[in-house]
Amino acid sequence: MNTELIIDVRETEVAIALLEDKQLVELNKEQSNVQFSVGDIYLGKVKKIMPGLNAAFVDVGYEKDAFLHYLDLGPQFNTLQKYVKEHYSRKSRPVPLSKFNLLPDIEKGGKITDVLTSGQPVMVQIAKEPISTKGPRLTSEISIAGRNLVLVPFNDKVSISQKITAPEERKRLKRLMESIIPKNFGVIVRTAAEGKKVAVLDAELRSLIKRWETTIEKLKTPGYPALLTSEIKRTSAILRDMLNGSFNSIYVNDENVYHEIREYIESIAPEKEKIVKLYNGNVPIFDQFGVEKQIKSLFGRTVSIKSGAYLIVEHTEALHVIDVNSGNRSKSSNDQETNALEVNLAAVDEIARQLRLRDMGGIIVVDFIDMHNNENRQMVYERMKELMSRDRAKHNILPLTKFGLMQITRQRVRPEMHIETKEVCPACNGTGKVEATILLDDQIENRLSMICKGKKQKSITIKLHPYIAAFLKKGVLSKRFKWALKYKCAINLQPMSSYHFLEYHFFDKHDNEIEF
Repeated sequence: MNTELIIDVRETEVAIALLEDKQLVELNKEQSNVQFSVGDIYLGKVKKIMPGLNAAFVDVGYEKDAFLHYLDLGPQFNTLQKYVKEHYSRKSRPVPLSKFNLLPDIEKGGKITDVLTSGQPVMVQIAKEPISTKGPRLTSEISIAGRNLVLVPFNDKVSISQKITAPEERKRLKRLMESIIPKNFGVIVRTAAEGKKVAVLDAELRSLIKRWETTIEKLKTPGYPALLTSEIKRTSAILRDMLNGSFNSIYVNDENVYHEIREYIESIAPEKEKIVKLYNGNVPIFDQFGVEKQIKSLFGRTVSIKSGAYLIVEHTEALHVIDVNSGNRSKSSNDQETNALEVNLAAVDEIARQLRLRDMGGIIVVDFIDMHNNENRQMVYERMKELMSRDRAKHNILPLTKFGLMQITRQRVRPEMHIETKEVCPACNGTGKVEATILLDDQIENRLSMICKGKKQKSITIKLHPYIAAFLKKGVLSKRFKWALKYKCAINLQPMSSYHFLEYHFFDKHDNEIEF
């Protein structure tokens, strides 16, 4: 599989698109002012105890208090609290965790009032970003993720990823980690660690322990709520979690981010350093790689599949509903059962893609076309499980009911990706009327005349819709050629698929827009 990552760095956000065989399967947008990310560690302040929910609300600096349930405290919560208390505002060097005496585990069915009181400080980690009207979801079972390992302080277990299936490799990794892990630290061995040598894993383990020690060091600074450790940037986090042997190219349009990614990849996978490439083209990077067009076609309420079939995607507060429609396929010469199976199998491919692309979480109900044959229903179910196995989010899939409904639950840790594909027409501002299109080339020429005569430009780039660009370039004596002779100015026409039909802008030789 050909896997590419396209990174579009803008003034207010960084957009990251993952392509598999040129198809867009994941899209992440990181705002430059985002404050709370999954993995961030805070020293928070307990604001309110809710015995009825067996939970507490914790102030971590967000406008709404974050939610911490008793079951998310972790078995060694009392040890964590004791450790934090001993190091908070302490001037001397922190005691290494390997020399700290662990307290007994808290009761699994205990009460929140037994371990927390209002006003006390508590170390927490963001488990879910703020979603809709809810504040962040917290956990006190702290973990620090690396590419191959996840470090879990106040733990003594070595867990191996279930995706590593070879028994000998599982035994090797477990034996290896048990020999190098310090006391009072646990570790989760990730799938990427398969086949890695002890030197690589040992170096990463030391790096993760160093990050933990840096986190504890910040407890010396009085005052809370306070950010102790921030998760690495979304770009690097995606690379850390997804980079594998199938990655072929990473394209980025910003030199600073380019160097940052190269340095990061050099540290985790030196052999992959050369796949990072700086994009310097004039066409926007998402247009160049066909991402913009896919975004417009994939994020609407209606999503086309193939051969006339399509999906209807609806979002409610409680769940997401996806309806599979056969469309023109109902006219196929195949019998109804065969036709339904073909459409449903094609729909499964697109649904698995849509769940990753929109990062849809919670409950998803899919209404497939009715099939009477149990074997066909099982085939659709197995196909969905196979495709969803590529999804990094935790999920659970139930077989189709006799009514053709499939229920899926998928982990949600960030707000769902939503892009409005329909917008008020910028040409008519919603009135439904525009200037006569036959006059468009005259309007462009009038603006061009003003620029050439008034602003003394000798080289101009006109960015406009591809159809209009093609019209202006048509023929040996094209309008572009005539304008260049008439105004003694070099004119370049640059097609922009993201522009609406009547949109155009003028740019100088330094690619700065010429204002009127």
